[in-house]
Amino acid sequence: MHTIDNVTEPTIVWHEHHVDKAHRARLKQQRPAVLWFTGLSGAGKSTIAGALEQRLAELGYHTYLLDGDNVRHGLCADLGFSEQDRRENIRRIGELAKLMADAGLIVLTAFISPHRAERQRVRALMPEGEFLEVFVNTHLAVCEQRDPKGLYKKARAGEIPQFTGIDSVYEAPLEAEIDLPAGEEPVEVLVERCIMALQQRGIIR
Repeated sequence: MHTIDNVTEPTIVWHEHHVDKAHRARLKQQRPAVLWFTGLSGAGKSTIAGALEQRLAELGYHTYLLDGDNVRHGLCADLGFSEQDRRENIRRIGELAKLMADAGLIVLTAFISPHRAERQRVRALMPEGEFLEVFVNTHLAVCEQRDPKGLYKKARAGEIPQFTGIDSVYEAPLEAEIDLPAGEEPVEVLVERCIMALQQRGIIR
């Protein structure tokens, strides 16, 4: 059943197909997974996720990287940066990541996603063990020093209200599957940490 404007629509049902997730994963010789990179703006999420995707591609694995800025050019182009719109942005990405994992892919996402409850809702979409929270653990002072887009400077000047880490909360993961001290170690080392974690979980060989 599906409800639109309080009207129950019985014609919208989920169709099971002959080629399923397990079959697609076998063809790719990998286990589907969603690696959800979270952290402050400037923490290094996109940089590390991009380097990890390149490493996985070199090893012959099938991936897709969903980046926060990129999805706002299409899928989420209609959304602003209000609290409601930011939550909807994460909801859409979660549903898209689920579909991509169903295609047998290793999906990497790079989003601030500041609230634990939002990240937990995405985790709940996936089977046990398929969602890996990757905390890009970079101190605010380091992120602000980097400030690649000049956003912290604008936030400090009051030009960007409700900026995460300044006047809007960021809830760090309590038990992330992968914790990356991104302000302390080079990207290459952090990527190998991720590779080891994927191997230990049987996602890659």
